[in-house]
Amino acid sequence: MDLESLRREYLRGGLSRDELAEDPFEQFSAWMQQAIELEIADPTAMTVATVSKDGQPSQRIVLLKHFDERGFVFYTNYGSRKADELNANSKISLHFPWHTADRQVKVCGEAVKVSAAESFKYFTSRPTGSQIAAIASQQSRVLTSRTLLLNQFESLKQKFHNGEIPFPDFWGGYRVEPKEVEFWQGGEDRLHDRFRYLRSGDASWSIDRLAP
Repeated sequence: MDLESLRREYLRGGLSRDELAEDPFEQFSAWMQQAIELEIADPTAMTVATVSKDGQPSQRIVLLKHFDERGFVFYTNYGSRKADELNANSKISLHFPWHTADRQVKVCGEAVKVSAAESFKYFTSRPTGSQIAAIASQQSRVLTSRTLLLNQFESLKQKFHNGEIPFPDFWGGYRVEPKEVEFWQGGEDRLHDRFRYLRSGDASWSIDRLAP
């Protein structure tokens, strides 16, 4: 398998300082809207990176469910590996890989749990199957067989088929409060454009161009 010869040029245009919004959330909103309009597959999919107590990084793909000037929100099982690691070390990184637009966005910051009311509101908006799956799955724990998981799912499905599905107290959201947001636009000859927003102590943002 010859991986060294696999390459392409990034020719979709550059990114200048004049094009950037002064606020990273405004810039992110513009890029997210463009990703949606371009019909990029799963535009809200992002890599979430956490670090274990012994310093081992771990990554997984989750879906962004909300963002505003407070941060970026995703939901998970509070007993999962990511949650265990965030309990010990709240530092976190997000990465949006919008390859077909030759764009990436990286977010570094800290994760805090959203309120139970926020989690409940989102949980009840999910399809019934997703609600049941959240209860049926002990996320990240060893599973002896898929059949066991399916049996648990079907059992809960029958149990709640005529009633409201209870909101599980082991499930909810995290808000990533960013301290750094980087926007990357691919460039010809690997001369990519990178701009980093850094939050200062007074909550204002500075913007720097980074070498590719």
